[in-house]
Amino acid sequence: MRVVIKVGTSLIAPNGQIDANLLRSLVDQFDLTKNEYLIVTSGAIAAGMSGLGLSARPTDVPRMQACAAVGQSKLMHTYERLFFGKKVVAQLLLSSDDFTSPVRYRNLQNALAELLALGVVPVVNENDSVSVRELEGAFGDNDELSSLLATAVKADWLLLLTNVDGFLVPNGRKKPRLQRVVRKLTPAIEAQCNGKSALGRGGMISKMRAAKLASEAGVHVAIINGRHPQGIRLAMERKIGTYFPPTLVNA
Repeated sequence: MRVVIKVGTSLIAPNGQIDANLLRSLVDQFDLTKNEYLIVTSGAIAAGMSGLGLSARPTDVPRMQACAAVGQSKLMHTYERLFFGKKVVAQLLLSSDDFTSPVRYRNLQNALAELLALGVVPVVNENDSVSVRELEGAFGDNDELSSLLATAVKADWLLLLTNVDGFLVPNGRKKPRLQRVVRKLTPAIEAQCNGKSALGRGGMISKMRAAKLASEAGVHVAIINGRHPQGIRLAMERKIGTYFPPTLVNA
């Protein structure tokens, strides 16, 4: 199977520091002998903050660009260490133009196909250091990027990893209830999506829309808690998280 794993800022760098232990636990769950994996990683700006000695996420674009450039280097160094002796990793920094230009999209698909054929694990992020549109939230903390990538490579699964158990809906005075399956994203469901992390740009609404986009392209999608020790396997067995069935299977 071909699996796209999207890891959000709230998991990778919750306090402006890369959580290498969390990433190691995720990589240890990969069945590298059976499946192909692509990682969509957020967290470059948050990781760069610590390297530059910043205590709060910057709001001006040049400072965010600087953080992204520093943080991206730290992220790739972490992934290279985690996959050492297991797989070669490759860095791809993408912008929205890579998906809207037919020529660039075809080149992207060719590059990804060759990397996967060679047994490489692509590590994908937004090109935050130079693409201002991405810094302003074009991909919603990489949620949309992960769905576009899953579509481009005809992935079997897209797993959106976050710091909650899935899509939680109000349940009166009781604690929120986990919605196990979403077959159609309606305005009523969207209205129940609130909040985002302090360091990230996404939130549940961007994950729900990304799941809709990918599922409409025939991809199985799940939103899961990335801190679950067996989350990747259990998500694909539909035992945890919120599942979005493909609506255009084999499309």
